[in-house]
Amino acid sequence: MPISEIPLFSMLRTRMQWHQERQRVLAENVANADTPKFRPHDLAPLQLNQQTVARTASITLARTDNSHITSSAGDSAAFQADRSGYEVRPAGNAVTLEDEMMKVAANQMDYQAATTLYIRSLNLLKTALGKR
Repeated sequence: MPISEIPLFSMLRTRMQWHQERQRVLAENVANADTPKFRPHDLAPLQLNQQTVARTASITLARTDNSHITSSAGDSAAFQADRSGYEVRPAGNAVTLEDEMMKVAANQMDYQAATTLYIRSLNLLKTALGKR
């Protein structure tokens, strides 16, 4: 089986490509911070293939004792992005550099996390094959 068909690697590669594209969009927002009537753009959150998610989501934590903390995976859907509006300057520009730079930093950290996980997974496979 080629590495490209392993669900973990395919999801991580897709995630890294999404972060690269988001970095391009955020950089465009920062570059147009002084352009009149410019509205910032962002990418929609990444939706992974349901088939891939179903294969990896079958692993769950086992609660072997009543004193163990229960999983709260369903609670994460309670947080929604606030898209109520933008602060618009008199020239009509809605880019806030502070917000954009925070998005850039978060995007960079998420990309680094995905890259690190990809590299460590490759190293794990190499170790299993005896190539390390």
